[in-house]
Amino acid sequence: MFEGQPKGLFALALANTGERFGYYTMLAVFALFLRANYGLSPAVAGTIYSSFLMFVYFFPLFGGMLADKFGFGRMVTTGILIMFAGYLMLSVPLGGDTVALVVMLAALLLIGFGTGLFKGNLQVMVGDLYNDPQYKDKRDSGFSIFYMAINIGALFAPTAAIKIKEYAEQSLGYSSNDAYHFSFAVACASLILSIAIYYLFRSTFRHTEGGKRSAAKAADAAPVEELSKEETKQRIVALCLVFAVVIFFWMAFHQNGLSLTYFADEFTAHTATGVQGMAFDVWNLVLVIFIVYALFSVFQSKTAKARSISALVVIAAVALLCYKYSQTGEVNFTAPIFQQFNPFYVVALTPVSMAIFGALAAKGKEPSAPRKIAYGMIVAAIAYALMAFGSLGLPMPQTEIGSDGEPVAMHVADVTPNLLIMVYLVLTFGELLLSPMGISFVSKVAPPKYKGMMMGGWFVATAIGNQLVVVGGLLWGAVPLWLCWCVFLGVCLVAAVFMFAMMKRLEKVC
Repeated sequence: MFEGQPKGLFALALANTGERFGYYTMLAVFALFLRANYGLSPAVAGTIYSSFLMFVYFFPLFGGMLADKFGFGRMVTTGILIMFAGYLMLSVPLGGDTVALVVMLAALLLIGFGTGLFKGNLQVMVGDLYNDPQYKDKRDSGFSIFYMAINIGALFAPTAAIKIKEYAEQSLGYSSNDAYHFSFAVACASLILSIAIYYLFRSTFRHTEGGKRSAAKAADAAPVEELSKEETKQRIVALCLVFAVVIFFWMAFHQNGLSLTYFADEFTAHTATGVQGMAFDVWNLVLVIFIVYALFSVFQSKTAKARSISALVVIAAVALLCYKYSQTGEVNFTAPIFQQFNPFYVVALTPVSMAIFGALAAKGKEPSAPRKIAYGMIVAAIAYALMAFGSLGLPMPQTEIGSDGEPVAMHVADVTPNLLIMVYLVLTFGELLLSPMGISFVSKVAPPKYKGMMMGGWFVATAIGNQLVVVGGLLWGAVPLWLCWCVFLGVCLVAAVFMFAMMKRLEKVC
């Protein structure tokens, strides 16, 4: 999986890891910050949160247009600088008045636009590394490595956000609300690391930084597939059908930073012991990841020496986990830490997923990309069915007025953390079925003359889904919890049924 990849992949992946680490550090505490610092209702906080997510995925459309004119590399660098300015504005404690709120909204706009310049164009550069014939067969595994790098950054982000906030409160004496800004400052530091990696290893990918001229040369080198008007129309219609479905997946999936975080804060126990308690230490999760990859290496390595080293890694990691278990007492944690489980599952399960689909492909039984997307929607529905069942009998969310006169969310129940840990596992299975498969479907089916537009359509669908995340905030406290989760259960099931109804038309263009 890691062998035979272009050197530029690892440089670009690491640069992306730094940026994503900062982004997810900020996102881990952002919804709670909005409610605590500005006294916003769940609905208003959810509106701001979902609008920010929407801009992050909508602006890549403009980032791609600018890159066609000025070059991908230039837009990536410009994006980092603009994001840095936005995170820097968020890092300054200005209180909770109207001026502070306006500055925060301006900072979000900068971060969204900067991400739009950075995100899509860096992915284009990664793809262009594989235009070289010697790497053409490594494209899929290369993007798997790149996707894992994103989630490695996201894995450590919740812990970083919590620890830096606790340090600001306990060691520096900042108030709880002002301490949030130190978590946002982590993003500034991570962007400095990203741009340093980018320029230190620029020589390994500099040939991918061009804009229109590079695209023109690539077009001259490879003939463009000619499609009839009817076939072009069929493919575009099929893609639009997929876009319509994935909107509702992202609407449900990104509740992890909103209503699911509210649930973790107000209804989930904040203490654990034993194996359950160990799950809230990110370094224990890292050891599990080492065990998974080392086990794969034991069975896949071509030499006895490599197999022996892999086996020793497994033994050492298991031994260390056993020792840490013997030292683990009662563990205390806060709501944002639950957001580490999704990236952990992605990193740990990616080789498992690849092995399963590889085995099915070898037997000629691998499901088509549209069918995988439909299965992903069903899996997401199962996750919210678990949430609905686990929320039966729980009271409505409650608030009280704090000493500053602002409403404060109350912790009213102690549901086992295992519920959210399991829900994030199921949602991650859905993500692995849908997200990589959706991008693959777009790149494969899009008519050659409209590839850029169709990939832009994928980002726009994601942006719309992110905007609809606000539904979780609007429902929070307005309806019983089980009914809130049933809304997401319902939209996922309806989307899955729609996909299966359209399956013949979708698989026809594959």
